[in-house]
Amino acid sequence: MKRHERLNTLLDILGEKGGLEVEEAAGILGVSAATARRDMDALAEQQLLIRTRGGAVPGHVNYDLPVRYRQGARAEGRAAVARAAAGMVSSGSVVGLSGGTTTTEVARALARRPEFGETGTEPSLTVVTNALNIANELAIRPQIKTVVTGGVAHARSFELSGTFAEAVLGRLHLDIAFIGVNGITPTEGATVHNEEEASVNALMARRAQRAFVVADASKIGTRCFARIGGSELFDGFLTDSSSPSEAVAEFDRSSLAVTVCGAEKEADA
Repeated sequence: MKRHERLNTLLDILGEKGGLEVEEAAGILGVSAATARRDMDALAEQQLLIRTRGGAVPGHVNYDLPVRYRQGARAEGRAAVARAAAGMVSSGSVVGLSGGTTTTEVARALARRPEFGETGTEPSLTVVTNALNIANELAIRPQIKTVVTGGVAHARSFELSGTFAEAVLGRLHLDIAFIGVNGITPTEGATVHNEEEASVNALMARRAQRAFVVADASKIGTRCFARIGGSELFDGFLTDSSSPSEAVAEFDRSSLAVTVCGAEKEADA
């Protein structure tokens, strides 16, 4: 098990059990007690758990893990979704990207497209984002114009929200937007943990001619605190090929069209 997987597993178990001893963690992770202790210490330094004499208890992990800890999980599914999303973007477009691990992969997929790296008098692409990590990655690419909304930063998602973010988005017109979510169901549509992020994400989708939810299969069936919207707001939902067929059929019946992305699906298309 790789280190990022161990860290994710530790935090997941702490969230479920409310506490974990070092020896117990070592057995679950299949590592030595010394390695489990070092993993706990690393997470404690990031204030993601609280060390006790013999183990650890949950710290301030109220919602998501920070992007830097979640980026290793379900990487193949997110990469497939990102490739499909990037393929929907034409040169010269204005693209909206909310925060999240999947939208971060979309940004990377866009940056890797050769036509968006060509030099010229005008940017080959404009990306509007409220995610600090996405802006940081794209800012070094001179042919991609990066517009950051401003707003109040959230430590767990690196997203900017609030009145500043909404004021900027309210003055912009986007060609296409890709919105990351924490959960999505056929009845509730797309949801996230924070109401301010939900408001900014919904506005970004409304400011776009076309808007799509992008999420791996793990988000399907999860309903979170704050609703972004459903088929009345989004033109479709891009997910990966591990999504259960019955769940995909439910979304189709709810009028939120689903595109299943993956190596086998893309090869058959």
